[in-house]
Amino acid sequence: MFHLAAARLHSYVSVSEMPQHKIQASGGALQTATMVPETLPPFMSEWAPRAPAVSFRLGTDLCVVINHAGSALQVYGLEAVVTIVLEPRRSFVVPVTRDSEAKLLPSEEEVEKGTAIEEKIAGNLQAQQTAFVSDKN
Repeated sequence: MFHLAAARLHSYVSVSEMPQHKIQASGGALQTATMVPETLPPFMSEWAPRAPAVSFRLGTDLCVVINHAGSALQVYGLEAVVTIVLEPRRSFVVPVTRDSEAKLLPSEEEVEKGTAIEEKIAGNLQAQQTAFVSDKN
């Protein structure tokens, strides 16, 4: 299972268009930005077409992030998208699959122990992967 957790820039300023000095907010230098090509489609269709993959979506509105997660499941053929709302990031996350949305909350005991939410994410994804492999066999 691939965990695709890298943040992605939507655009960049090429070296030939880069100002010699600091970019001024009022100067409009970012209008020359070039879109970054997406690598997820070729990854899923050409490089690892049968590998299950999980992506992460960050945002400030849970409803919007879950809608984007659902779109990513369909467009890219992912097994799951873990949605993370930026404000309470350590409090809960919502892994979204084609069949479910499950809010993962740490228990009081886990909070007291200082258990990272990432451990709950890993356990949830491992259980999904085990079920996926069992269904394929």
